[in-house]
Amino acid sequence: PKVVKLNEKQQKYFRAKTLAIPSPVEVDEIMCKVPKGKLITINHIRNIIAARHKADAGCPITTGIFAWIASYAAEEERDAGKKRSTPYWRTLKNGGELNPKYPGGINEQSAALKSEGQKIVTKGKRVFVWDFEKKLVGKINI
Repeated sequence: PKVVKLNEKQQKYFRAKTLAIPSPVEVDEIMCKVPKGKLITINHIRNIIAARHKADAGCPITTGIFAWIASYAAEEERDAGKKRSTPYWRTLKNGGELNPKYPGGINEQSAALKSEGQKIVTKGKRVFVWDFEKKLVGKINI
């Protein structure tokens, strides 16, 4: 992980002067700390990363990519017989939306969340966890 100083154009785009770029392991570690019945969003992960590295913001691009990598690595571990792996299905897109890019797409993430007691709703073509804000994980140790 590293912190970069942003140029003027980037500062306007990110609304920040410094941006923390996480490592894949760091994103995975945060995702692993979300207990059953709780949820986290990519923005929440970004905020944890920013605070951890004393930056104004966490990088949205690398955080999203590394969450995707963690999801596929977790599935590979499960396929290999590992009992515990990253509970990636608990990591939502911003606004509580399910991530169609995770393994198995919306159907698999929805099934995993329902098995943990979450209510899933469809709004148009998008799928969300109902009242996700009430189920967000509290503080994760930085």
